[in-house]
Amino acid sequence: MQETVLTKSLSAPFVDRREILRYAGVREGSPEMEALLDECLGELGGKVTQCVCYLHTQVRLDGDCADLGFARVTSRSLCKHLGDCDGTIVFCATVGVELDRLIARYSRISPARAVMLDAIGTERIEALCDAFEMQVKEEWEEKGKGICPRFSPGYGDLPLDFQRPLITVLDAPKRIGVALNESLLMSPSKSVTAIIGLKKKN
Repeated sequence: MQETVLTKSLSAPFVDRREILRYAGVREGSPEMEALLDECLGELGGKVTQCVCYLHTQVRLDGDCADLGFARVTSRSLCKHLGDCDGTIVFCATVGVELDRLIARYSRISPARAVMLDAIGTERIEALCDAFEMQVKEEWEEKGKGICPRFSPGYGDLPLDFQRPLITVLDAPKRIGVALNESLLMSPSKSVTAIIGLKKKN
């Protein structure tokens, strides 16, 4: 019997200003860059969401093939990563579409602001995934399990098109508004699909 897909909204993780500036290509902060970052964060306000949908699955490994129940995939790197695991949490996370709209608008009238907003989006989705992964770790530790860090399509030899079955089984378009186009680009762009391995603790 397949488990139920769950959806949750997380509290906004701590904003790492240094990480944002790094994503923006700023090696050393300046008053001008710091001011621009403040303005962009202020403009975003509550427009950034922190939504995740996820599913617990069993996993069976056979050589370089991983069977997650809803789909099978051939990937040596994924099988190596999940080598000690008998289950997974597959998930999709997004910080929403409003950020994309702001980036598109400013790319025409203020490229520097668009770059900073894009960097904020990258930092926000990574922070959201980190926060969700930590919640999974804490929840499953109570059940006697450890975790393997998230592993996304496109890592190693895991095909990028494995996003398709992940998006489908999670019903991500309906649950959190994340869709995949024919070029395998997600919309909203600041979205992630990934697999967290569950293993018995030593």
